[in-house]
Amino acid sequence: MRAVVTGGGVAGSASAIALARIGADVTVYEAYEDPAGPVGSHVSLAVNGLRALAALGCLSPVQTAGFPVARQRMWSGRGKLLGDVARGRRPEDALPSVTIMRADLVTALRAAALESGVRIVTGQRLDGPSDPRTADADLIVGADGIWSATRRALDPAAPAPAYAGLYSVSGASGRLPAGLPRDGFNWIFAKRGVFIFLPAPDGTVWWTAQVSAPAPPPDPAAIGVAELAALFATEAQAAAVLREATAVRTANLGHVLKPVTHRHGGRIVLIGDAAHPVGAGQGASIAMEDAVILARHLATAGAGRTDAIPAALAAFDAERQPRAGKLAAMEASNRDAKTAGPIAARLREVIMPHVFNRFYENATGWLYDFDPGVLPVTRGWS
Repeated sequence: MRAVVTGGGVAGSASAIALARIGADVTVYEAYEDPAGPVGSHVSLAVNGLRALAALGCLSPVQTAGFPVARQRMWSGRGKLLGDVARGRRPEDALPSVTIMRADLVTALRAAALESGVRIVTGQRLDGPSDPRTADADLIVGADGIWSATRRALDPAAPAPAYAGLYSVSGASGRLPAGLPRDGFNWIFAKRGVFIFLPAPDGTVWWTAQVSAPAPPPDPAAIGVAELAALFATEAQAAAVLREATAVRTANLGHVLKPVTHRHGGRIVLIGDAAHPVGAGQGASIAMEDAVILARHLATAGAGRTDAIPAALAAFDAERQPRAGKLAAMEASNRDAKTAGPIAARLREVIMPHVFNRFYENATGWLYDFDPGVLPVTRGWS
């Protein structure tokens, strides 16, 4: 089976590894010269994403490149602790969440893909399924993100992304201010959105400001520490972290996408954000789950016959869509919490300390219990 993957990010690299492991001949086309590059910020990989990495054979290098985060703490803007739970797992799970720079995650996946025999062509953008470079491909995997050209080619009437009313700015601080937690994923509900900070093992602090704004900033590149300090001036923890800031990345606009109804057809399939942007901190994990399960369906349907590919893609999509839809609903709820007004914020401060720790595990267990399984071996395709 000859497979062409459009996009060399997390979803594209993971799917290339999985397809190569089941015996496919895989070529990845990535529009940028460096698909890792200084793009994006840090990402969190919950236990379900780590299980997918294990199935791909990439868990150890990713754990080495990132660092474990065992706890998640929720704070009010006034510094009141609202909740303290296991991060990205059930409390008894011995595999803690990993936080890693997106570029380092892509680098680890790309290295594993190359070791698996995948060809990665950078600096070349495919023009969709009609591109001559896909002419003899049995399978085209659209892993080209929320702005997917593959999705538009598959369905010209497909929905387009829309601004979500939030933008994010990430950065790093040279040291952790005194009096703040020394570890964990710390989430602060602020007047203008949320502020997240994670103390890293080297003594620095990784942080992200998610700002609620009805309209996107006119010049995202102009948003720096001074602008963020003004936005989070009333949240003492956030203000303290920002005073120590040593690096700021350009603002990233948040987008939402109406449900995509055509996610596969013939030899084409969409995965990751191209098919179902889920948010809720699960984008990378869900993309890697997709990669493993897509390969599993392709390997088992028709025992390696390329004429069974359309049925395998349909089975893959039928399995994945309910989970992605449930996650999208969770993200919508999270987004509403980030943009809540002052009355809702005060109610949250009163109620959350009594209910969050008690109900969080039951509310998220379905997400973290998921295991994509192992990759079967297909020795040949016909």
